[in-house]
Amino acid sequence: MLKTLIYKSKRIHGLSNKPSKGLLEKWWRQSISEGLKNVYGDDAPDFRFELVYWADILHETPLDEDITDANNPLYIAEPYKKGLSRRKYVVKEKRKKNSKSLLKFFSHLLLNKDLSINYTYITDAIVHKYYKDLEAYYYRKKEIAKDEVFIKDLIRKRLIRILKKYENDEILLLAHSMGSIIAYDVLSYYGKEFNIDTFLTFGSPLGFPVVIGKIAEELKLKQPDLKRLTTPESVASKWSNFSDIEDKVAIYDQLANDFDMNSLGVKVVDTEVFNDYRLNKEVNPHKSFGYLRTEEIAKAIFEFAYGEKPILKKRFRLKFLKFLIDIKIKTKKKK
Repeated sequence: MLKTLIYKSKRIHGLSNKPSKGLLEKWWRQSISEGLKNVYGDDAPDFRFELVYWADILHETPLDEDITDANNPLYIAEPYKKGLSRRKYVVKEKRKKNSKSLLKFFSHLLLNKDLSINYTYITDAIVHKYYKDLEAYYYRKKEIAKDEVFIKDLIRKRLIRILKKYENDEILLLAHSMGSIIAYDVLSYYGKEFNIDTFLTFGSPLGFPVVIGKIAEELKLKQPDLKRLTTPESVASKWSNFSDIEDKVAIYDQLANDFDMNSLGVKVVDTEVFNDYRLNKEVNPHKSFGYLRTEEIAKAIFEFAYGEKPILKKRFRLKFLKFLIDIKIKTKKKK
């Protein structure tokens, strides 16, 4: 059975444009390869992937790497750059403890026990001011052939089409930021239609009370008695969620508190990582390139590609073959 990596990414802050699909695919491949080679060297697996691209739904012209004027709206402010540091991530326990208490308070304040959103006028105002991609996803429409279609339906169709394309493969689905909401919606709403072996989310806002409320609101159309969100039934083996504690988009980083296991026993596992993206001394702990090359995500991709036992066997075969070649070379030299 073939194994396919599918990536879905979109930043949540503002209606941000993106580079062309080809360029973004190239940069993501470089980021993933960088992480795999840092951890596994020559054992790093080859991989194929397809980017689920949707920036063109909101923007007619992509960002252009040839534009050098920072004031030009098509200027790429944060291109891919190879990481300069591989330092380990250090958990900031004090900040973590204080922020968790505050976040828990706001969750109880804004989200009712039945997962309905409380004080909608407050949450709508917050979304409108700070999370415009989220607002566009849930409320904005686009005219298609004289019909008005919700942006969220257009975006979901992109992912559905790609998942159906690889329906006979084992799939690892990576979802960054806003993409994690779209991926979760598609996988949950369409149940077991897709074959997702591994689901990796990073820089995800899925824990935001307003996001949980919106997801539950739609799912209740099919499941009126819904009390808790769960891992999508289409995820067969693993759901791992990665976040940097400095990433404000992933501030609700403990998804295990809000998402129960599915019927297959798959429950989300949260892991803190260090996102090392830096450009001209400016850091961005939310940047997808920094996440994709972390050691933790590299290990998850590696395990999906090979599993633990097969790679041990492969390493043994390679070392044994090298041993035999060395003996043969030494024997020839003696003769």
